[in-house]
Amino acid sequence: MIDFLQAILFTFIGCAVGVPLLQALMRGLGLYAIVNERQCFVYVLFGKVLATIDEPGLHILPFKLGPAAFIVNWLGNCYVLDMRLDQEYLRSQPVNSEEGAPMGIGIWHEMFISDPVAYLFKNTDPRGSLSANVSNSTVRCLSNMPLAAMMTNRHAMSDTVRSEVSPKSHEWGYKLGSVYIRKVHFRDVGMIRQIESKVVNRLRQVTSAIKQDGANQVSIITSTAEREAAVEFAKAAAIRPQIVGEALQMISEDAEVSEAMFEVLETQKIIGSGARVTLVPEKSGLLTDLLSSHEDVKPTNKGGPPALAR
Repeated sequence: MIDFLQAILFTFIGCAVGVPLLQALMRGLGLYAIVNERQCFVYVLFGKVLATIDEPGLHILPFKLGPAAFIVNWLGNCYVLDMRLDQEYLRSQPVNSEEGAPMGIGIWHEMFISDPVAYLFKNTDPRGSLSANVSNSTVRCLSNMPLAAMMTNRHAMSDTVRSEVSPKSHEWGYKLGSVYIRKVHFRDVGMIRQIESKVVNRLRQVTSAIKQDGANQVSIITSTAEREAAVEFAKAAAIRPQIVGEALQMISEDAEVSEAMFEVLETQKIIGSGARVTLVPEKSGLLTDLLSSHEDVKPTNKGGPPALAR
């Protein structure tokens, strides 16, 4: 059992410590190299590029470099380059429109290493040179454009900058990818405030015009309705005498009906007037005189004129 545990311990130590040390020693001696995805190894010995390996996987260096593989890690250099796509955003590049307005353009661009050897030895700062080239091309190509085109034609502006930069950047081994104009803005604060003020005033004018138009529409509808109602009332007032006259003519054809109607109308008038009514029997002349004289001497509390009826 002790021998078994010792074997397990030695195996674990050998796998955990010995194997990585052996692999590091083999890589140091130049026996092999492992290239990851989107990586590039450039081997340089005595100022001469021996090989460029950009295929991912396991590579046996003596087959690639020959006998120099055993000394390149000690007397030469191995440059490990990242070949992945990179991007950068340049903010507020100063340009002037055709009308003289100071504008700022924010441009976003992608780049990647296209030639590892040129990237290493033709330019000490390819990324900075590419950004400066993009900035200069933006200012040079997009200045003196009409303001309306500058605010709307972003796709054409992006193509213009990309076609101007790409040939020069490829010479340095750093190739330009997509270019996109993300933002076009005014750089003068005073101009921005003036534009904001004009926009606010225009919005107020439009709002007041909409309100006035609504009020005018309501007035038109109201006046039209009132006019139509007045016309209908006038028509009704014009034909009322004719209707009343025809009704009275039909009633006057029967004397009893006519007399009863007028009595009813007279009674309604008396009742509706609010006057005091005293009923006396027929053929009572003296009683009528007494009541009349009494009313003359002592008027009623209501103050209204007495009304006598027989």
